[in-house]
Amino acid sequence: MRKSNLYTRRNFIGSAALGISVMALSPRFAFAGEPTSSRKVRVGIIGGRFGAGFHFNEHPNCTVEAVSDLIPERRQHLMDVYQCSKSYESLELLLKDPEVEAVFIATPAPDHARHVIASLNAGKHVLCAVPAAMSLDECHEILRTVKKTGLVYMMAETSVYRQSMISAKKFYNEGLFGNIFHAAAQYNHPGLETLYVEGGKRTWRWGLAPMNYPTHCTSFLVGLTGERLTEVCCVGWGDDDVVCKDNQYNNPFWNESAFFKTSRGISFPVEINWKGALRGTERGEWQGDKMSLILSHGPLSSSVIVKSGDKLAKDDGGFNYADNAVEAFDAPDWWKTDLMPETMRHDSGHEGSHTFITHDFITSIVNSQKPEVDIYQALAFTAPGIVAHQSALKGGVLLKIPNFDEVKK
Repeated sequence: MRKSNLYTRRNFIGSAALGISVMALSPRFAFAGEPTSSRKVRVGIIGGRFGAGFHFNEHPNCTVEAVSDLIPERRQHLMDVYQCSKSYESLELLLKDPEVEAVFIATPAPDHARHVIASLNAGKHVLCAVPAAMSLDECHEILRTVKKTGLVYMMAETSVYRQSMISAKKFYNEGLFGNIFHAAAQYNHPGLETLYVEGGKRTWRWGLAPMNYPTHCTSFLVGLTGERLTEVCCVGWGDDDVVCKDNQYNNPFWNESAFFKTSRGISFPVEINWKGALRGTERGEWQGDKMSLILSHGPLSSSVIVKSGDKLAKDDGGFNYADNAVEAFDAPDWWKTDLMPETMRHDSGHEGSHTFITHDFITSIVNSQKPEVDIYQALAFTAPGIVAHQSALKGGVLLKIPNFDEVKK
């Protein structure tokens, strides 16, 4: 058996060695690098759990003007995290503050569309947690509002900014994959039941359909190549648990598996699983005719690169075949490089993605430019899961997925 070569941070970065500028090597994100403006964007943070995991107060172009959460303890936590002295008991009150010019919506998923639309209509730029919406009607309404207001809308999809995904984007931009003929993604999150009840009451997570939370998977392909998911058939699995029999979503499934076709005609299977003997993971893989990248499946697994071989070898049946090279892959810490302002060069949540999301959103406002995950990307990540769940409810029938790019004008 061929001994694998270790694809390390050191030989990946080469002479740049992470301490020197790597802009020539790294993918050319529009937001990358040190800010060139002294402008300060005044941001409001809404949602004291996920909202507290970001780094707005560290950005050279940002000031956290106000925070909001319905629960006093969470409001205080946000004030402590962001060193902010102003708080509001609700989003509605915060939106009346004329000093706030942009908001981060980190509220429960079923509220995203309503909160985003209200914020845009109040004249605020918006960064919103995933997913963008819970229905196709909400997708259309958010798009109409973004177009009407002309404000920045960005979705905070962490998978787009994971260190391994940044590496995949670099490989793709350099043509190293060749022709990608297949991709796959998986999101396993067992144990979420601990978040289903709070204070004796069911939370929004109780009974949520897996495919209504699809963006950690769909972004691995759409966020890399820009292609769209056009058709889907999906199968769900549930049991006799009360969660599957009694929930606000009328959802009978713990787990859902979808098979997507893309606008480039390739296959893209996606699994989202909430329950079972699972390794927790958020991962993607891309198979090309020159190179493939397969991210770790979770504990006791590692990421690998496969390069098409040109040397002949014999299999255990004695047949000759082209021996592909398999190499271990360890993604560089891109947050250590000048992709980030110096004040934000540290690790952060979801494989280093949180500082990247913060930087992209603020830079998009300051420079009046499109964020990496704009409204069209956000809907291209979100809508396929909504349609996939409908397919599962109908026994796995093939359904077409609307393309929101067709209404850009």
